[in-house]
Amino acid sequence: MKVEAASIEDTLGRDCLKWFSHIRCRLMDALVDSVSCYCKVDSGLKTVAEARKFVPGSKLCIQPDINPNAHKSKTSRRERTRVQPPLLPGLPDDLAIACLIRVPRAEHRKLRLVCKRWYRLLAGNFFYSLRKSLGMAEEWVYVIKRDRDGKISWNAFDPVYQIWQPLPPVPREYSGALGFGCAVLSGCHLYLFGGKDPLRGSMRRVIFYSARTNKWHRAPDMLRKRHFFGSCVINNCLYVAGGECEGIQRTLRSAEVYDPNKNRWSFISDMSTAMVPFIGVVYDGKWFLKGLGSHREVMSEAYNPETSTWTPISDGMVAGWRNPSISLDGHLYALDCRDGCKLRVYDETSDTWNKFIDSKLHLGSSHALEAAALVPLNGKLCIVRNNMSVSMVDVSSPDKHVESNPHLWENIPGRGHLRTLVTNILSSIAGRGGLKSHIVHCQMIVEVLDEASARSLISLPSSPVIFRLPALPLLTSLLP
Repeated sequence: MKVEAASIEDTLGRDCLKWFSHIRCRLMDALVDSVSCYCKVDSGLKTVAEARKFVPGSKLCIQPDINPNAHKSKTSRRERTRVQPPLLPGLPDDLAIACLIRVPRAEHRKLRLVCKRWYRLLAGNFFYSLRKSLGMAEEWVYVIKRDRDGKISWNAFDPVYQIWQPLPPVPREYSGALGFGCAVLSGCHLYLFGGKDPLRGSMRRVIFYSARTNKWHRAPDMLRKRHFFGSCVINNCLYVAGGECEGIQRTLRSAEVYDPNKNRWSFISDMSTAMVPFIGVVYDGKWFLKGLGSHREVMSEAYNPETSTWTPISDGMVAGWRNPSISLDGHLYALDCRDGCKLRVYDETSDTWNKFIDSKLHLGSSHALEAAALVPLNGKLCIVRNNMSVSMVDVSSPDKHVESNPHLWENIPGRGHLRTLVTNILSSIAGRGGLKSHIVHCQMIVEVLDEASARSLISLPSSPVIFRLPALPLLTSLLP
């Protein structure tokens, strides 16, 4: 009796195991094809006949066939982003980013062409914010010039390699425009606005170039058409005032401001009198303008953004104020000669302009060697001339004598400097002007959004960008 009971118990145990295996396979039908997966319901089944007893009428096979279309996963897009290829094969993304951020800015255009992940990485703010926090962000000088035929072109000066880099063409509406404004917002966006089209007249159009994407974009139009006006940037807001427009009231008094965070223009207080500015600077929190009035008289005004008021001025600063000028580290500088070989600084205490630095190297008085712009660059004062030659002046150095401090004033020849010099000499002998182009605007652009603009971003890329972002201390430890 004991033997028979044990035999019955073993038979029931095997039947229960077979039934459990059959039910388990039924519950997993979301992952496999229901018509071809039951032939091996029990690993103990050795023959087709044994399998037919438990799964009658099923298709018999040796291995189950996976059916990829049985149930598509709802998180397939998320899964695809998780298994996307690494930035650099064989390296985790944090180490790959540590390598990529060390590539010079001049090569970033090539990096964007490698793959979509690299393009999205370089289009986002994380990559450039990391470069800035680690002291790797590069500042470039962007120069917009007009040739003898009136056509606009532009280039960027790379101080690392000390060469001029090519840029995408200026949009067609500004290829021949006159009297348009130029300013930099958010650190890496260069705006062109207003101006006069030779065929259509004054414009309200606004466009901007992104140094991160190397592309042009549209922005909201200004509220008034105007050309040959004044413009400045205060607290990352773009101010424009005065200028001219077609109509009875040719000279304008109106002024307006553009806030990139709100993406909107709004009017501010009108100027005390209509003016066509020819020089302007932001100094001590105020915007100073000097220009011609309705009757072509020279006049000056200052705008206070805190009170939104205009005040006429006639002090010593305006009397000795020459173009170009710049405010750097709380000091107001201007050039004291045409070729930019001497610098002056404004003394607020005595209300006078004083000599500051003399390079002891007079380049000449031709229009090609005329200093066209002053811009800040890597903590120094950058002088840009019409022939694209550049001088770097360390205004923060305590030693203001070139003889004892050779790095105080450095001259960098422009593109085709020798050819320009020979052309000017031959043109002077022939009695005709040899200048092929002259600088219209000059701005410094960094490669990253400033902190305020980065915090104000409210939109994200349409396609998800997922990286294993490294912690800043980790990247810092990886870099020398």
